[in-house]
Amino acid sequence: MYAFFFRLVFRRMDAERAHHLAFRWIRLAARVPVLRTYVAGALAPRYEELRTEALGLRMHGPFGLAAGFDKNAVAIDGMAMLGFDHVEIGTVTARPQPGNPPKRLFRLVADRALINRMGFNNDGSVAVAARLGARRETFRTVVGVNIGKTKAVPEAEAVGDYVASAERLAPHADYLVVNVSSPNTPGLRDLQAVGHLRPLLSAVREAADRAVPARRVPLLVKIAPDLADEDVDAVADLAVELGLDGIIATNTTIARDGLGLRSPAALTAETGGLSGAPLKKRSLEVLRRLYARVGDRITLVGVGGVADAEDAWQRILAGATLVQGYSAFIYQGPFWARGIHKGLAARLAASPYATLADAVGAEAGKVTA
Repeated sequence: MYAFFFRLVFRRMDAERAHHLAFRWIRLAARVPVLRTYVAGALAPRYEELRTEALGLRMHGPFGLAAGFDKNAVAIDGMAMLGFDHVEIGTVTARPQPGNPPKRLFRLVADRALINRMGFNNDGSVAVAARLGARRETFRTVVGVNIGKTKAVPEAEAVGDYVASAERLAPHADYLVVNVSSPNTPGLRDLQAVGHLRPLLSAVREAADRAVPARRVPLLVKIAPDLADEDVDAVADLAVELGLDGIIATNTTIARDGLGLRSPAALTAETGGLSGAPLKKRSLEVLRRLYARVGDRITLVGVGGVADAEDAWQRILAGATLVQGYSAFIYQGPFWARGIHKGLAARLAASPYATLADAVGAEAGKVTA
């Protein structure tokens, strides 16, 4: 039914306009008590065998919504209603900003992919922190907060910019993510270099601890799939050195060649980050490399090209304790998370592993340095 609706309605609409329309429907449904209970019952069944502990947090399962869909923390309950076990909001910047001018979101339907150059459009950390602080939880879900650099802030002042967001948002976050890997903020990816990343992560860690002295807010970093293998290794080593809680692998890619894209050249040539099915192979490679480097010392989150339960299962076998998705939601609709949970439960039952935790990294293999 959703596939028919997508072809009939959403595919004919501008991608960003369709996103806002669907987003509005989800928020409205979550505000109606009887309706949200019915929807959650249909779309968010719980599987006891999928219960997951990660980052010191308990979750209904391993599958969550990646950052980018709910930038301003306005639909957390709506996404939990649809079955996501955790919801990562953002990317949030210290100052509010409109992002890049439209048109800035493109569907590559033939490739089940998206290109976006949104540019961290968001309400800013002050407004988002206030919204999170005032939130009344309808569905229990883990909320991650993804923070990035304000575009107008020069690279030399990036640390202070991230620290401001961390201080405001850490009190309301179940976990915090430092995003240094979006291709849509000039100079941002330069911060992935270890020389820049070490002082940035150290400062954000200290800021979160100051803001929330009563508990340790888990801190993760999100990296790009376009990093060279040696740079992936360097980030992995740094994460262990600093006692980081996790790494999210991966963000969108700026690559186009070698991905077997079938969409028209004029469309694939649009600038921005490519997400969805074409990212699957490289994202999985990076995840395997990270696990070979860090093992179970830190939590790995697999994201990028996750379209179905088999993709999620492969991420778990490769070393991901948590899995996230976003782009496939656009194409598969509200039953997506339900299907992934059902498929994961079936794969676990058919596997030699007693628990989902036993499956994490079971088939990661080895990566030579």
